[in-house]
Amino acid sequence: MGKLTVKKIKEASRPGRYGDGNTLYLHVSPGLTKSWVQRLTIKGRQRDIGLGPWPLISLTKARLDADKNRRTVHYGGDPVAEKKRTREVPTFREAAETVHTAKRKAGELGETAGKKWLRSLEQHTFRRLGDMRLDTIGQTDVLAVLTPMWTDKPAAAAKVRQAMRAVFSYGQAHHYMTTNPAGEAIDGALTKRRARTVKHHEAIPYAKVAEALAMIDASDAGETLKLLVRFQTLTAVRPTEARLATWDEINMEAATWIIPAERMKSSREHRVPLSPATMDVLQRAMARRNATGLLFPSSRRNKALANSAVTRLMKGLKLDGTPHGMRSAFRDWCGETAKPREIAEAALAHVVRGVEGAYFRSDLFDRRRTLMDQWAAFVTGETGEVVSLYKRQAGNA
Repeated sequence: MGKLTVKKIKEASRPGRYGDGNTLYLHVSPGLTKSWVQRLTIKGRQRDIGLGPWPLISLTKARLDADKNRRTVHYGGDPVAEKKRTREVPTFREAAETVHTAKRKAGELGETAGKKWLRSLEQHTFRRLGDMRLDTIGQTDVLAVLTPMWTDKPAAAAKVRQAMRAVFSYGQAHHYMTTNPAGEAIDGALTKRRARTVKHHEAIPYAKVAEALAMIDASDAGETLKLLVRFQTLTAVRPTEARLATWDEINMEAATWIIPAERMKSSREHRVPLSPATMDVLQRAMARRNATGLLFPSSRRNKALANSAVTRLMKGLKLDGTPHGMRSAFRDWCGETAKPREIAEAALAHVVRGVEGAYFRSDLFDRRRTLMDQWAAFVTGETGEVVSLYKRQAGNA
């Protein structure tokens, strides 16, 4: 019969298969509907692969798809498995809804904040990215969303980008994509905004942190809330990172806490060395461990403590500071006591940019452990000689 032509395809009126050569066939059903089938031997097993109906899939398109599949098999791949994997990759809209649900269940987003988070994506991203599979979205697509609003609506643009990064981090964690197209790589394509006055979180002077913790311990606040404040202060992490910490992130034997990338502002995993004083907090918190898996669960509901709980506690005690201000107090202490800047920045999980950042590859974990031990000794009033941060510990490279 030879190669198929459009005329031959139109005239095919008997059920059966009509060969085009090179493993491609036109299948005519008893009802005379026509579709493309490719017969390939994949890893020793003969398989039929449907390529779609005719005329929706033209003869030219069917040949191209068949050729692509033959190449895949030639190089040891499996087009059937690849097709199945592609179907499993969620769209941006599906992934966003999944991330939104997870954040709500974890208590990371309240009802109002959760609605705003999803609404911002619906308003600014779904029209362009909503129906795209995660593995097909690139930096160009992200910039097409952000660029029009980057200058005129900077606050909204920043929130949209942050939400997009969270969705793409979910995609990375589930191996749907290898890079985050809303990450730092697009910074160069976004115009720099004019400098604006930054309102810093009000911090308790670092010399009064120990006194503030003593006041909190002596208050009538719940024990779990007191432990949360002490844990956050000793680790110098962001309030939400401490509030949503779970027991499966803690290695008690190694005295280490690993915060996963999806819970970090930088979208990068962060290791936190835990001082003996911090380990004592965890031992006390262990008595209140429940099914939530959270280090500091609310006693009134099966969720994390409310984001405002620490703020209300500090205001009630007339402490001049905010929860995030405890972290600022740590940074001030580092500066006033001449701790190396790179170690302080690593402890705070700050992204170091520019030339310095290009060479700053280590997370300085062992030296950060010494730093956090020193901070804990200062905060708790402990005494004793501490190792200099400028000296390498024996055995460390």
